[in-house]
Amino acid sequence: MAKRGWRNSMAGELSAEFAGTFILILFGCGVVAQVVAAGIGDHDSIAWAWGLGVTLGVYVAARISGAHINPAVTLALAVFKGFSWRKVLPYALAQTLGAFLAALLVRWNYSEVLAMADPGHTFKTQIVFSTLPGNGTLPISEWGALRDQIIGTAILLFVIFAVTDLLNTPPGANLGPLIIGLLVVAIGMAWGTDAGYAINPARDLGPRFASYITGYHDAWRDQYGNIYFWVPIVGPLVGGVLGAAAYRFLISPFLAEADAKPQEPGRVPAPGGEG
Repeated sequence: MAKRGWRNSMAGELSAEFAGTFILILFGCGVVAQVVAAGIGDHDSIAWAWGLGVTLGVYVAARISGAHINPAVTLALAVFKGFSWRKVLPYALAQTLGAFLAALLVRWNYSEVLAMADPGHTFKTQIVFSTLPGNGTLPISEWGALRDQIIGTAILLFVIFAVTDLLNTPPGANLGPLIIGLLVVAIGMAWGTDAGYAINPARDLGPRFASYITGYHDAWRDQYGNIYFWVPIVGPLVGGVLGAAAYRFLISPFLAEADAKPQEPGRVPAPGGEG
């Protein structure tokens, strides 16, 4: 009975991760298709839609699975927060599958517009689905993109750990998903040049495969002809752990000590404490 209960629970968690990531990609790849292929919108609309996609995906999945919707988040939680290691790979697979199927839906829905804008299905519209160094146009190498992905995902996980830490100052009134979405908007606006801010292996790999099987035959390479798909996988996984480690060593050890001291003027009160 206990084993069956675990299976039912696990199925629910994987379903939630699938659905949350599916919602994320519908908005994320959808907005890039609209901007790149139809010319409606600009970089800011891309950043906002990706951020809102994260917010909505988290609201969909949070109660059941915790709404990681990103293997880099799952890995960092396993390393530093005691998340079960046996769930890491299943979560990542569910996230990637959700991203893959959502990208297929975007590809199908925008098929006419994509064909009009880029009949040869080249790098011009490949960025609808997956990232490229320098967004396919700027002189960034795969190593520069790797650096960028490590830094961007480190920022993401550092702030996620801060926002979700009950000993710190977490958002109230169920606003955590909104703040995390705004974090992604900010990363997109500040760190989107060098590598398109994938900061999520599932977000890139799933849509990349979807584009490959629907006509984008160079999807695994960058505009220089180099094998590139590994960059937005390795970079976020490394960066996520580094960002979480930075929070763990720079902030976490001092939170309990801060709670034990009388409140100093100008300091934010502890959660649940008196102002």
